[in-house]
Amino acid sequence: MSYAYVAPSDQSGVAPARSVAGESGIPRFLVEDPVARVVVDVMLKPEILDPQGQAIAGACSRLGFEGVAQVRQGKRFEVEVEGEVDDAKLADVRRLAETVLANTVIEDFEVRVDA
Repeated sequence: MSYAYVAPSDQSGVAPARSVAGESGIPRFLVEDPVARVVVDVMLKPEILDPQGQAIAGACSRLGFEGVAQVRQGKRFEVEVEGEVDDAKLADVRRLAETVLANTVIEDFEVRVDA
């Protein structure tokens, strides 16, 4: 479940005292937002050199973190979609990952629904 900020109705930036809690007693700035989160993890393909990962791995031993054999650096995207995630929405996020979020020539990606 996620929550979204709902701005006060007046322009002063301060909510009037009566709008602090809605009729349900829940503060107005905490309103349930019907969205679901889909996570897209993007990593370089195993055969692609990862100089940033190599630099981090080298720094680990210099900083006293022993036993770190390899580090691969990647990206994580959190995509919020309206409503429940069904097969069609998941396919849309996969298409988004393939065309915008990842360079599929050098990167692999994984799409999953955030619990």
